Amino acid sequence: MLIKRRAIFILCVLFPLVVTAQQPRLAIDSMNTAIRDFRDSVRQDIRDYRDSIRDVRRHAYDSIPHEIRIGWGDQMFETFMWRNQGYITVMPPTYQATYNEHFRYTQHWFVEYLYNVNYWYSFGAQIDYSGVIWDEVTRNGEGLEIQREKNHSFHNISILPTVRFSYFHREYTSLYSSIGVGININTGTELDYKSRQTAVAPAVNIALLGLRVGKGRFYGLIEIGGLFSLVTSDEVYMLGSRIFTTSFGVRL
Repeated sequence: MLIKRRAIFILCVLFPLVVTAQQPRLAIDSMNTAIRDFRDSVRQDIRDYRDSIRDVRRHAYDSIPHEIRIGWGDQMFETFMWRNQGYITVMPPTYQATYNEHFRYTQHWFVEYLYNVNYWYSFGAQIDYSGVIWDEVTRNGEGLEIQREKNHSFHNISILPTVRFSYFHREYTSLYSSIGVGININTGTELDYKSRQTAVAPAVNIALLGLRVGKGRFYGLIEIGGLFSLVTSDEVYMLGSRIFTTSFGVRL
């Protein structure tokens, strides 16, 4: 009888205590398991997303490797260097001087072809054109116009083999940087200090940061960089020209 009562005591009192003591440990184990499952699930989702993006961009570049774009760039350098300087108005009327006035700027216009070797590396070539036009005006000492010769000008044509590196790809956007090294042909109505009407100089175009937006065959681009062409301090054709560009492209 005493043994029976002791058995009942163990079953009714000690067993619940033992089970209750185990519950915190079971709860902690369950929580750790849930955390591990959630962490593994997030990691797998990230891997799946990266694989899907990689497959999309690789397919896009592999299936349509050719790109052509047409764009516009600013002429801030030319606008700063070639502009109206004013003229004399306090000399006798018999005094005469010639001034460059009424400057017009064509802006930069360029066309580029690239071949996509893979989703991050492309190579090709770019041709850029820009020009400045002005009038030569002869005035007397009081500033009155005597004669005007219109449409004096110079023009720059840059031919630039180019490589581009793309990164940070997303479904609709990507970033890129590029560099082009080639020649610049400067020509126009004027002669330089060497009595040349046409001169050839090295040229470098750098796109420090570019953003491409679009999906499929058509896309738009904006970039920040600079176009440089010079030989010596006396032969500077572009020095940080075309800082900002925007363009439209198509894959073929």
